[in-house]
Amino acid sequence: MNQAPRILSIAGSDSSGGAGIQADIKTVTLLGGYAMTAITAITAQNTKGVTAVETLSAAMVAAQIDACISDIGVDAIKIGMLGSAEIAHMVADRLAGLDLPVIFDPVMVSTAGSVLADADTVAAFERLMAIACLTTPNVDELAALGGDEVLMAKGIGYIAKGGDAPGETVIDRLVLPGQEPQIWTAPRIETRHTHGTGCTLSSAIATFLGQGAPLAEAIEDARDFVRAALLAAPGFGEGHGPMGHHAVR
Repeated sequence: MNQAPRILSIAGSDSSGGAGIQADIKTVTLLGGYAMTAITAITAQNTKGVTAVETLSAAMVAAQIDACISDIGVDAIKIGMLGSAEIAHMVADRLAGLDLPVIFDPVMVSTAGSVLADADTVAAFERLMAIACLTTPNVDELAALGGDEVLMAKGIGYIAKGGDAPGETVIDRLVLPGQEPQIWTAPRIETRHTHGTGCTLSSAIATFLGQGAPLAEAIEDARDFVRAALLAAPGFGEGHGPMGHHAVR
């Protein structure tokens, strides 16, 4: 049997297809995984921003997680937008006893600037970062979580993404407890079509880990996938457009 790695994405839905659950499904599928979802919230959004959000109940999110794990099983999990502190704590409760890779993308604000996590939800991220083998904050998210010193003191493994930092070179830093940081650099791809980059990176890392790759290798391959998707962006929308997942082979 040609069994694909089973990847569960716990995240919000993006009606425009560029980020969230939709980006995760595209990424996992194109990379050879089997995508499953536990939807936390439904958003009305496009390249210009989020116009409406409805968060599901924690019980419904839990039911989706249980349904996937109890029957099909799971090899790796990606966590994205959670929608509420109650959901965040429930997810932490559900995943605490599982021995498998968990990638946590601490989504707080959309690419277009819409707030997607309140203060109580961000506070609940502490438990998820402790469970995850890797947390993937961008520049603003890392600052909101306390910065390098705080995360390092807590023994949290994370990759500090540099796509939002100024400069012609993008610098990503992998920081793991007790190890020297590993750094990747690449020329910046000048484009406004960056919607869903964080979702895509985290779900790609989860997929490669589900296939058995070591963490650093999974990150390197995921970065390559994101860059290829950026270069293949179809040019849709008036704002921060979606990437070209479909064109990456």
